[in-house]
Amino acid sequence: MAALAKGRPPFRADHVGSLLRPPALKQAFRRLAAKEIGDAEFAELMDQCIRDAVALQEDVGLQVVTDGEFRRGSYWGRFVERTEGFEIKPASFKFRNDQGREVEFTAPYAKGKIGRKRPLALDEYQFLHDVTKVTGKITLPAPSTMHFYRCNDFADQAVYKDVDTFFNDLAAIFKQEIAEIAKAGCRYIQLDEVAVALLCDPGIRDVIAQSGMKPDTLVDLYIDSINQAVAECPAEVVIGVHMCRGNFKGHYLGAGGYESVAERFFANTKVNHFLFEYDTPRAGDFAPLRFVPKSRGVVLGLISSKTPVLESMDVLKQRTQEATRYIDLDRLAIGPQCGFASTVAGNPLTETDERAKLALIVEAAKAIWR
Repeated sequence: MAALAKGRPPFRADHVGSLLRPPALKQAFRRLAAKEIGDAEFAELMDQCIRDAVALQEDVGLQVVTDGEFRRGSYWGRFVERTEGFEIKPASFKFRNDQGREVEFTAPYAKGKIGRKRPLALDEYQFLHDVTKVTGKITLPAPSTMHFYRCNDFADQAVYKDVDTFFNDLAAIFKQEIAEIAKAGCRYIQLDEVAVALLCDPGIRDVIAQSGMKPDTLVDLYIDSINQAVAECPAEVVIGVHMCRGNFKGHYLGAGGYESVAERFFANTKVNHFLFEYDTPRAGDFAPLRFVPKSRGVVLGLISSKTPVLESMDVLKQRTQEATRYIDLDRLAIGPQCGFASTVAGNPLTETDERAKLALIVEAAKAIWR
């Protein structure tokens, strides 16, 4: 079995990307919107907050850092803002928590022909590269993000009469962006794939079926969309796919193990590794890991970014050992199940909690892979 390569992502201690926005940055977003501060003052504060976030990640011992996605309103917001043809409409699903509380959200909608009118994350990487001594990671929403959340009403039918034309245009955007990020020196790109994880949830599959679409057909469509997006990615760039069940103010979108999609998605998605959510029983067991090809690695998301409760080292060791029933230990790494702030609002943790969780990832990696 192929082991994770030393010095190449994923690292034994990895993380998903987004970090809690500092109070000063949240306030600055509000003040900018109210025109109480100018763009220059906002940009200066933003840059310093990112420097501080990078220092935090380096201080706890991580070998991979992000800019916390601080320049984004949400994990997909900047992609949509900077892509010609999109607007925002209500989503067809709702976030929920374990107490049954529901929260509505929004989704992209193609009102016109889509195209890359300006770089999407290139400037994020260029700044990150200049302020870190370790590997900088850039995250991008997976192509399915632009299609799934509104079921089959994802675009103006007068513009996109069929889904293939839409995804061909979307793939061109990804190819252009990935090429420029790679040229700038980025060697680690992560695609955040929510739709395929949600298609493991029987309730969501029912909603999809009622809308006139076939859930399994969508899984194949989204596999193809990722493969198109990364088709021209240079070999030296590592591509990871984070499979997420939704992350908004401690709420989630779906539940259910990966079993129903695992064999097709893990074998047919042409990426280097996967980052999985395994922080609660909602995620199911580790059995689907048996379908991960031997050439690919896995980051076990065992540490929750949704709650301040700090996980037990003994439990982390035990759960990692359980996973080795289905995949070799040398192909595994450890991290949080998701980011700490997929939107500006963030999850219900403090920055102290966040730091403790990131430090725990590093400590656990050292304890498990001695």
